[in-house]
Amino acid sequence: MERTATLGGNPTASNQITNPVNSAVEAAAQTAHKTTDIIADKAAVQVDRSAAAIHRAVDGAADAATSTAEWASGTFEQAQQVKTRFTESASASIRARPIATVAGVLIVGYLLGRLARL
Repeated sequence: MERTATLGGNPTASNQITNPVNSAVEAAAQTAHKTTDIIADKAAVQVDRSAAAIHRAVDGAADAATSTAEWASGTFEQAQQVKTRFTESASASIRARPIATVAGVLIVGYLLGRLARL
């Protein structure tokens, strides 16, 4: 807000005094705005770089988790197949020699019982 008249009634003296002050304030404000814009631009670049790095890290972790899950799933399926083969083999062996199997199980049970008492 500029004053157009002073106590002495000389408007030009007031304009000469306020214009240099206003000009200095406006120049300082413009410099501050430019500096703020430069800082904001640099910060935006750094934020973009950080966001990109974080996205790459998350993508890498997701890929690792996916491959681990696939490996675990495959391992579980293999364990199921081994279990099935072992069960079938044991069943075939028991059917082939039932008396020997029962006698063997009794002996193993007796030995484990004796070991448990020690």
